[in-house]
Amino acid sequence: MPKMKTHRGAAKRFKKTGSGKIKRNHAFTSHLFTSKSAKRKRQLRHSTTMSPSDVKRIKQMITYL
Repeated sequence: MPKMKTHRGAAKRFKKTGSGKIKRNHAFTSHLFTSKSAKRKRQLRHSTTMSPSDVKRIKQMITYL
């Protein structure tokens, strides 16, 4: 059986932590900042972990990372 290929789009967006969780960045951080509060913009800067319902799908896409 051939090796699985890493989904390159997913590889650029997600990283695995040391414990095997999946990290992601927030959406809505590229433009239209005047309508967003300072608190909201500050909180969007930080990464977060994927929701458990999506983890299995993402782990298959980034198998070798």
